[in-house]
Amino acid sequence: MSERLQIDLINEVSVRISGQVVPLVQSRKTVALMAYLAVTGQPHRREHLCELFFPDTNDPKGSLRWSLTKLRQALNTHATCLQTPGTSVLIDADLINLDVHHVQAVHDAADPSSADLVEVAELLSHRPFMGLELSRNDDYALWLMGEREQLHSLRPHIFQRMVTAEDVSDQDAVKWLRRWQRLDPYSHEAPRLLSQKLTDLGLQDEAAIVARDYTALMGDSAVIEPRRNPPEPARTRQSIGFCKASDGVKIAYAKVGNGPPLVKTANWLNHLELDWESPIWADMFHALAADHTFVRYDERGNGLSDWDVPEISFPAFLEDLETVVDHLGLTRFPLLGLSQGCAVSIEYSIRHPEKVSAMILIGGYAAGWRVGLSPEEREQREAVLTLTRHGWGTSNPAYRHIFSQTFMPNADSERLAWFDDFQRRTTSPENAVRFQEAFGDIDIRHLLPKVQTPTLVLHARDDQRIPLRCGRELAANIPNAELVTLDSQSHIILGDEPAWQVCMNEISRFLSKHVPEGRKGRR
Repeated sequence: MSERLQIDLINEVSVRISGQVVPLVQSRKTVALMAYLAVTGQPHRREHLCELFFPDTNDPKGSLRWSLTKLRQALNTHATCLQTPGTSVLIDADLINLDVHHVQAVHDAADPSSADLVEVAELLSHRPFMGLELSRNDDYALWLMGEREQLHSLRPHIFQRMVTAEDVSDQDAVKWLRRWQRLDPYSHEAPRLLSQKLTDLGLQDEAAIVARDYTALMGDSAVIEPRRNPPEPARTRQSIGFCKASDGVKIAYAKVGNGPPLVKTANWLNHLELDWESPIWADMFHALAADHTFVRYDERGNGLSDWDVPEISFPAFLEDLETVVDHLGLTRFPLLGLSQGCAVSIEYSIRHPEKVSAMILIGGYAAGWRVGLSPEEREQREAVLTLTRHGWGTSNPAYRHIFSQTFMPNADSERLAWFDDFQRRTTSPENAVRFQEAFGDIDIRHLLPKVQTPTLVLHARDDQRIPLRCGRELAANIPNAELVTLDSQSHIILGDEPAWQVCMNEISRFLSKHVPEGRKGRR
């Protein structure tokens, strides 16, 4: 079999075979087209490619044919990497080596070598897809931004594994930690680990400088200190896969743990990799995965799923859930909904009562902010939309802090800073607005009496994001629903809050009662 073609897109764009550089045509759109086909690794309709890359040309089909001819000349000298079956176009992922895929593989590996980690860390130190930007191609620009953010999201895990590897010297660890801090200036973990490493080496003065600079950047309330009560290590490594909705949108899902399935519907911004080891959700997710096959997914428009999507709406959220469940072949399972994921869970349970054995709804609502809030509250949400449009993608976390403070009013500075940065890395400014617009229009109040599924409603008494009356409305109108009020102000209840343990105990009790095949989760 011929040697595979090597395509590099991260540090610099190049194509090589047997170490020899393959010349590429000097056409930015043609090279961008190659990158898109290589990264996605799937067939695309010619009409879609014309709309994506040649919307402003007089003859988009002719422009696409010209670009494909040039790419065949470069890519198909040793094997038919570029293929055009019927009306589709693809680059066969089995016939190429792609640096983007290599980075993901090393990130996902259970025990990667230090050499691989160093190689990937070096790649992730560069801005990926340099020179592949196109003007007046908005849909392509959103796709490119999403791919860049996805690669950037891998950096913390790669750097942390590398600097803690046994065969990495202290000197190299300090060097890489300083680089990580420079690349991710708003990261808390990089300066924390660097300060800890410098202290271990007896360099207290340098550690103090790191702490001082971090406080100066993040504000007086930001303090570097050892992490308290770190999340318990995952008992089982999660596996991530992808499936496609009917409109072609790629949806990422994760499975972790053993036992009967428990499916969590998507909520305000998810990222399967960042969520799993986060200081926000890790405690809950690890506990739920202890005795279940815990299934999560990133709905369209954020996380590891496609960002460049034609529709972000409540019906689309419902289809994303249906797509994941059908792809995994799940036949009977409980649903866990958080925030707007509760409305998705409710409608899904009505459409598919034979599949949903029980529902757990945390911090949910039946009517979105345009429907269920007062005029004053609606004006506040509209103002937040304006701020999101103009400030979401900037390095200044103040805009995203609006959400962090209402989701977790009593969280420490570390977790607030993490959540601020997480939101920026999880979706684009445009999609952040689209999500809020979609949430505002939700209204399933008329469906509540139709629910046939045993339901547990959990809601914080002083939730500053979704008022308790919204949880009471769910419990009052869903037949035989149970309501448990939690003593907290948080919309996202953190693992060190007393209310968190109450919440988890209630979930275990409820599942043991209504899902006989379920086992009570360990604590």
